Amino acid sequence: MQLFYYPNIDASTVSLALDKEDARHMTRVLRKKTGDQVHITNGAGLLFTATIGLITNSKCELHLAFAKAEPLPSYQLHIAIAPTKMNDRMEWFLEKATEMGVTRITPLLCDHSERKKINHERFDKILVSAMKQSLQLYKPQLDELTAFTDFIAERTDAQKFIAHCEETQKQTLQEIATKSSNVLMLIGPEGDFSSTEISAAINSGFRPVSLGNNRLRTETAGVYTSAIFNGINSF
Repeated sequence: MQLFYYPNIDASTVSLALDKEDARHMTRVLRKKTGDQVHITNGAGLLFTATIGLITNSKCELHLAFAKAEPLPSYQLHIAIAPTKMNDRMEWFLEKATEMGVTRITPLLCDHSERKKINHERFDKILVSAMKQSLQLYKPQLDELTAFTDFIAERTDAQKFIAHCEETQKQTLQEIATKSSNVLMLIGPEGDFSSTEISAAINSGFRPVSLGNNRLRTETAGVYTSAIFNGINSF
């Protein structure tokens, strides 16, 4: 199945005219012809079967038939993570976490952050590509870069955890995360969270967790969290 993403459609949409760039990709790169079918999602749980209609050099019209509405999972994973200094490592995390079904990603600006700006549009395109590749109907929510202190003050009904490298008493995520519950994980920059940030998070109800005996890179910790969350909820 080939999955395409068009966010501005809903269950009542019956036709869609692709712009010049998308039309060229559909007809010249993928070599689709009139009468061929593809699948389309709006990234918010809806799936459509689309039949290719009129094709010109600059336009491609699709006739849509609503296929199904997929509900959000009853339990969701939110990862708040400090962007890495090297963009390719952060982009790898975004791709793999999306493939594993992460629900929301918040880039964090921390005391030890080496990257203080992000290209939100590029990050979002990576999420879209990974969503389509893994045939999912939900695109993860991608927040703007958010200051750590502002973020931990937000209200949430999720179980709240922080992964840090200080030598303190910790349990593993597998031991304390509850099956079928929403989870929010804080993951710091290459230089780790500052002691002030760790204390502030704990005072805000975040519980310190271990992600194993090995010290992980930021992006690896994010993917590891996604994998453990899936494992907890697979049985």
